[in-house]
Amino acid sequence: MAMKYLYHGSAGRIKGKKLLPKKPKDLENNPENLIRGVYATDIRELAIGMALISCKGVLASGINFEKGRAKGIIYGGWPNQKSFFLYTLSSQGFKQSRGIKNQFVSRHSVIIKREEELRVSDYIRLIRKANKKELDKFKKKYPDVML
Repeated sequence: MAMKYLYHGSAGRIKGKKLLPKKPKDLENNPENLIRGVYATDIRELAIGMALISCKGVLASGINFEKGRAKGIIYGGWPNQKSFFLYTLSSQGFKQSRGIKNQFVSRHSVIIKREEELRVSDYIRLIRKANKKELDKFKKKYPDVML
């Protein structure tokens, strides 16, 4: 792995100095996202977008990464907290996810190198509400998700 650091975004402050492996929430049950692990990315903006779409008040969301830019899509709700956290991690012990270019996973706990508390308002440009077509498609695919 060529990069020295990876990033992990979180809606809340992580207690302690380590990130612990856990199973992520994934409506699509993507096999790459079902293992217990610490998930991180080599793209800071993508980690920030992931934190934003998991803020309190967001009922359902997703993230697209196209043309080198991350854009979170909110299908229901909207972030209703003032800040979130970005963690810088050593890339040591991480492996690239198969099929997901900028996602890396460690099956072991990871020591946090740096913690930043960021304001939601400073990064709100990285998310948007789903348009009607996207929302209709989401509701059809996930009829049991409460929005």
